[in-house]
Amino acid sequence: MGSQEVSNVDWQGKRVTVAGLGVSGIPAARALHERGALVTVVNDGDDERSRAQAAELEALGITVRLGDGDTLPESTELVVTAPGWKPGKPLFQAAAEADVPVWGDVELAWRLRGPGAAPWLAVTGTNGKTTTVRMLASILRAAGLRTAAVGNIGVSLLDAVLGDETYDVLAVELSSYQLHWAPSLRAHSGAVLNLAPDHLDWHGSMAGYAADKGRIYEGNTVACVYNAQDPATEDLVRDADVEEGCRAIGFTLGTPGPSQLGVVDGILVDRAFVANRQKQAQELAEVGDVDPPAPHNIANALAAAALARAFGVEPAAVRDGLRAFRPDAHRIEHVADVAGVAYIDDSKATNTHAAEASLAAYEPIVWIAGGLAKGATFDELARGAAKRLRGVVLMGADRALIREALARHAPEVPVVDLDRTDTGAMAAAVREAARLALPGDTVLLAPACASMDMFVNYNKRGEAFADAVRQLADESA
Repeated sequence: MGSQEVSNVDWQGKRVTVAGLGVSGIPAARALHERGALVTVVNDGDDERSRAQAAELEALGITVRLGDGDTLPESTELVVTAPGWKPGKPLFQAAAEADVPVWGDVELAWRLRGPGAAPWLAVTGTNGKTTTVRMLASILRAAGLRTAAVGNIGVSLLDAVLGDETYDVLAVELSSYQLHWAPSLRAHSGAVLNLAPDHLDWHGSMAGYAADKGRIYEGNTVACVYNAQDPATEDLVRDADVEEGCRAIGFTLGTPGPSQLGVVDGILVDRAFVANRQKQAQELAEVGDVDPPAPHNIANALAAAALARAFGVEPAAVRDGLRAFRPDAHRIEHVADVAGVAYIDDSKATNTHAAEASLAAYEPIVWIAGGLAKGATFDELARGAAKRLRGVVLMGADRALIREALARHAPEVPVVDLDRTDTGAMAAAVREAARLALPGDTVLLAPACASMDMFVNYNKRGEAFADAVRQLADESA
């Protein structure tokens, strides 16, 4: 299926099983029901919230089966799944045995696009997806284009595709889960920002994880954007089956070669979408136009710029869009300066790759880390950060793994091990960090771990950090 081709499916009377209630399942069930499909929703849970959601769907004439997400309903012709459901579930095994296709919500949205649908500029990667997509949307808006940041970012693709709003182009964030279940997706241009071990319990292996990320390049028509400093992303481009004439476009924090975007003397430059890329470079923006100008965020900006330039956006709009962009909370967010020490909230750094990028942006650092490791190891992270660390404060369920890695690779760095998980633990961590820090240092919350052992999510963890810093500032005033 080509990038602009729209799939015509006759939904009338088609028996579709929707796997999972929630942010993707409910709109999928409604959309299919409205098109005449005979929809059955299956869900593992049978709690009060699920029963309330089921009642709303049943009132429309949709069948809902709670407490059994493993059994394939009889005569099912298609399964549409929530992206997080693991491929090894019995439901999918039964579907494979019955030769029933399985789509995710992204695949469904792709298939339901109408004639003249907006092309997709798609972004994936282990870290930086949301920031890059929001930068891209800001650039596209600065160019006067009707756009939205959609996908794994809050606005569902189904809502964007089926709503009344018309768009010129969509900036689409896609997770590895979503890509796994999107076999016919064909973006205008796609980017893989970086690759590091993550969600391996879901994908089964690093190879499986990488292959699903690489699906974003399949059928690209204009550009496959890759990270020139992460060879694994370039390997995915080489393996992709793209449209004739589609180009590989790299981005780098160094001086770019032909067909790359990069940085020269504090300027973001383009040597890919210029008339003579062998000899010419087009200035796009200054490093100072990117907020914050940390190295990994500059990389995000270059990737966003590459996708925008692939869509024909002028250089001035790249600059204006980057200047207008403001990062989401808890992403290397400056909270306050207290007694000459900067306090930075990067609670979104929930894995080692994200924490590594965050740690590379500051020096010297008092690092607050820990939480749920999700099977990660920390030796490489500790080894790389050792020379930057003034001290470390550890908290959370798997803090011992980080402590042991620090003992092996940074034995001279003082470590405070907080053996507590109560609501005051973050305030205690901030106070210990303040005790270790000297004027000119940065206290950095970059946990390298998930938050759910102590907090509802990384947002709540970041809020607890910011509250503790503000309390410290009030006391120091």
